[in-house]
Amino acid sequence: MDRPAKVQRRDLMGSNTHGPRGRTVISPEPRSSCHRVLFPTHRLLLDHQPDTKHQLPLLDQTPRIVQENKEAKEADFSDAMATSVFSGDETAPFFGFLGAAAALVFSCMGAAYGTAKSGVGVASMGVMRPELVMKSIVPVVMAGVLGIYGLIIAVIISTGINPKAKPYFLFDGYAHLSSGLACGLAGLAAGMAIGIVGDAGVRANAQQPKLFVGMILILIFAEALALYGLIVGIILSSRAGQSRAD
Repeated sequence: MDRPAKVQRRDLMGSNTHGPRGRTVISPEPRSSCHRVLFPTHRLLLDHQPDTKHQLPLLDQTPRIVQENKEAKEADFSDAMATSVFSGDETAPFFGFLGAAAALVFSCMGAAYGTAKSGVGVASMGVMRPELVMKSIVPVVMAGVLGIYGLIIAVIISTGINPKAKPYFLFDGYAHLSSGLACGLAGLAAGMAIGIVGDAGVRANAQQPKLFVGMILILIFAEALALYGLIVGIILSSRAGQSRAD
């Protein structure tokens, strides 16, 4: 019998083996562990894998670059804060602005109540005595003045809050807060008094004209309550800025 021809085939593990019946299997050329693929196209792709040796230094430098960027951002933020920081207490302007808002809000509440309450009386009286409408409009005017008192104090307080130009401490904030509350609450009380007196006064004046002078006097004293609050508010706001010696 003729000897069987040598059969050449490729083994997956790339080693020399002996086939059945004495057939010799010749393995292909030695391959690296990364080329254990049957298809030559995949083998070609693996041969052209990028070398990561040159990328290792870049990976090593990544934490340092991130740290440098973080430090630069922190420096920029600190520089921006340094230009915007004001001298004094940081919470003090809160009380100052609260006082300005309180002065205007409460005064306008009193003015609104006095105008509405006395306006209802004027409208009811004008149905029967329309010739007395302009004469009975006095309570409405006096109630509207209360809002001006609160506006004056609010402007004075808001212009006095400038921490970048002048140090603003808690003493100044409390002074402005008390100023706004004094004027605002006094205006609220005066508005309620003017509204009630104006409503009853114009109705009574329509039936008895001799009560007009008495009604005006009562309204003047009610208006004086808001004037007291305005005076005290101006004095208190002037005390701001005197907590430290220049």
